[in-house]
Amino acid sequence: ERDVTFTFDGPGNRELPQILGQLTVLPKHWWEGTDRNGRKRDITATTLEPPLGSGAYRIKSFEAGRTVVYERVPDYWGRNLNVNIGRDNFDEIRYEYFRDPTVALEAFKADQVDWRTENSAKSWATAYDFPAVRDKRVILEEFPIRNLGRMQGFAFNTRRDKFKDPRVRRAFNYAFDFEEMNRQMFYGQYQRIDSYFAGTELAWNWRPNDEPREDDAAFTAQPAPASGLPEGLEREILETVRDKVPPEVFTTPYRNPVGGSPEAMRANLREAMRLLREAGYVVRDRRLVNAQTGEPLTVEFLGNDPNSERLHLFYKPALERLGITVTIRTVDDSQYENRLRNWDFDIVTAVWPQSLSPGNEQRDFWGSQAADRPGSRNLVGIKNPAVDALIDRIIFARDRAELVAASRALDRVLLWNHYVVPQFTYPKVRTARWDRFGKPAKMPVYGLSAFPTIWWWDAGRAAKASARQ
Repeated sequence: ERDVTFTFDGPGNRELPQILGQLTVLPKHWWEGTDRNGRKRDITATTLEPPLGSGAYRIKSFEAGRTVVYERVPDYWGRNLNVNIGRDNFDEIRYEYFRDPTVALEAFKADQVDWRTENSAKSWATAYDFPAVRDKRVILEEFPIRNLGRMQGFAFNTRRDKFKDPRVRRAFNYAFDFEEMNRQMFYGQYQRIDSYFAGTELAWNWRPNDEPREDDAAFTAQPAPASGLPEGLEREILETVRDKVPPEVFTTPYRNPVGGSPEAMRANLREAMRLLREAGYVVRDRRLVNAQTGEPLTVEFLGNDPNSERLHLFYKPALERLGITVTIRTVDDSQYENRLRNWDFDIVTAVWPQSLSPGNEQRDFWGSQAADRPGSRNLVGIKNPAVDALIDRIIFARDRAELVAASRALDRVLLWNHYVVPQFTYPKVRTARWDRFGKPAKMPVYGLSAFPTIWWWDAGRAAKASARQ
C-alpha cells in the first residue's frame, strides 16, 4: 500500500524518474473525507481549507489575498534529522501581500515588514536612503545567484508571417539600445543577456563570476570556461545538425549589437534597415512595407504589468525610425494569459529560467511538439529539427561533460536563429532587512539568501533595531 510504480517507455532519460519522484504524496484519507461542515472534499477543486501536511510548518491563519501566517509544528517528525538541523528556526512566519510595490516599500520603511527582496533597479538606487538605513538598523545586502540561469527577452510570435524571417528578428535587436536604456532607466546596474543559460556554466560563453575558493568543491569542479567558437565535444554535437543550423554557429561568436551613443545607434539602425531590405521590406511614405504586398510592418507589444510600459516606450522611437508602426497594449492578467494560450500576440516579454541541470523542460521551452500546445512555454513557436535533436542530446546525456556540451550547442543555435531580442539580467538578489536576524558565517554556495530557512531571531540585534519585538 506504500508502493508507487512508474513504467517508462524507453531507457536513458535519467532525469524523468527524478521529476516523478518530486510528486507530492497526498493524504488519501483526508481528501476522501469531509470538511468541518460535513461537505465531501474534492481534490479537483480549489479550496480555502488548509490541507493536511507533514512539514515543519502549518498554516495558523490567513486572509485570502492579504496575508498568511505559518506556525512551527512542535512535534514535527523530521526535526532531528541531520539534514534539518539548523533549519526552520522561527516559531512563526508571516507573509504580507501588496498589490502596489510602492505601498509594499512604504510598509517596509515603516517597520511593518522585516524582510524585503527588491526587484527594481530604480528603487534600489534611490528609495533606500532613509534614517534606518543610515544608522544601520536596516541592512542592505546582495546575495550572488549561482544556481540559476535565464533568458529574458522580447519574444517574437513566429507563427505570424512577419516574424518568420530571422533577418527581421535580428533587425529588431539592432534597434534595441540596451546601453542607453541601462544608463537612463536602470542606473547602470544591469548586464545584457547574451545566452539562453546566462549566468551558468552551460552558457556558450561562460565565464565564472566568482573566483574559485579552496573550500568550495562546487567551484573547483566546474568545467573550463567556454571559448569563442565551438570545439571538442560541443563541436561534435553541432556537426550532427550542421545542415540545419545557421552557418554562423560554426564561424562567428554571437554578439548583441552595442549602442550607447548617437553614432553607434545610427550605425545599428543602418544595419537594421539593410537586413529589412534583404527580407523584402522597403520604406514608402515613411512607412516600412512589404515590397510585394504593400502591407505595413506593424508590431504590438503586449504586457500585463504597467511598469513594463516604460521599456516599450523607450524602445518604440527606434523602431519607428525604421518605419515600423508600434502599439503598446497592457491588459489584465486573465486576458493576458488567454491571449498567450491562443498565441494572440506579436511580441511579449518572456522569461525562461534554467537550472544547473537542464532536461525534459527544454521540450516545453523550445520543442516542436510544444509549439502548438496551448499553455506551453514555447511562446516563440519554434519548430526546428536541429533544436529538437539538441534537446534530446541534453535529455539523454550520459555524463556532466556531455550535458554541458549539448547545452552550449543548443544555446548557440537558439541565439543565431534570433528568436528573441535579449534583454538584461542582474547576477545578485537585492535584499533589505531590519537587523533582527542571525545567519551562518558560511552561507550555502547555491542558496541565494536562504531566508528564512537557515536564519534565526537574534534578540540582541532586535533590541537595537527597534523596540518592537
